[in-house]
Amino acid sequence: MDVYYSRQGLLKEKYNQIYLGLGNFDGIHIGHQKLISDLVDVARQRGGVPAVMTFYPHPLAVLQPAEAPLMLLSQTNKQEFMEGLGVEVLLVMPFDRDFACLAPDTFIKDILYGELGVKGVFVGYNYTFGCRGLGTPDLLKSYGGTYGFDVHVVPPVCVGEQVVNSTLIRGLIEKGEVGNAAKFLGYVPFIQGEVVYGERRGNTLGFPTANLELDSDLVVPDNGVYAVHVELGGCKYPAVANIGTKPTFHGFAGARCLEVHLLDFSADLYGQTIKVSFIRRLRGEKRFNSVGELVAQIKTDIGEARICVVD
Repeated sequence: MDVYYSRQGLLKEKYNQIYLGLGNFDGIHIGHQKLISDLVDVARQRGGVPAVMTFYPHPLAVLQPAEAPLMLLSQTNKQEFMEGLGVEVLLVMPFDRDFACLAPDTFIKDILYGELGVKGVFVGYNYTFGCRGLGTPDLLKSYGGTYGFDVHVVPPVCVGEQVVNSTLIRGLIEKGEVGNAAKFLGYVPFIQGEVVYGERRGNTLGFPTANLELDSDLVVPDNGVYAVHVELGGCKYPAVANIGTKPTFHGFAGARCLEVHLLDFSADLYGQTIKVSFIRRLRGEKRFNSVGELVAQIKTDIGEARICVVD
């Protein structure tokens, strides 16, 4: 997949017949997957190039920073998902106040038609663009007739009677409802990162842990203990994870961290990148009266994790 961080060099002469998906695509949930799959199918049927234009940072981070949401995926993971779905060209549009002031018709005429020469545009039913969000799917359709490109509007995707959207998923994860979130994402929520040195207290307790720093820009499940899978070097391992402040030792006011104990595993993981997928929340965060109580609970947590973490 070719990735561009500006429109410079991405000319219609370079890519014949661009079919373009527009959106922020936070989380690449099942609604986004539907849009991208439709885009890829149509582009390939017509001998064109499936491409996506997304935006960084999130528009609200520029326009209303206090309202900016935490992200469901890192930029790296988002790009990996798109490539896996068949996107061949990804344009990560720098979003700033100048771009936010661009009139919708100017965006269509100068960028979609003039620079990219799109043959088709794919958007969600509620997609808006341009200054004050005045651009709509209907506006795209009206200009598509003038400039010779098709507009495909993907209707809402539902799980049961609930429309899938990133805000809903974000709220589920923040409450620790990772199993429900997975139904809307189409995959298990995960955190990926490099194993760093922690307090090494797990070793003294008999349960060594891999410690990951939490990205302040990403959604993290609620504090508590989770049954998880850990992916490392192409292999998947059952594990139990704790998110929280280690209240037995530090109280509830400390910095949040993620600790993962891999079951039946012993190896040095420092400096390695692992992916922690959250299968089920086992319990909330708790402060124990003694180290002995904590150790007993950890053994119980491990037993529960063994039962519910299956390949």
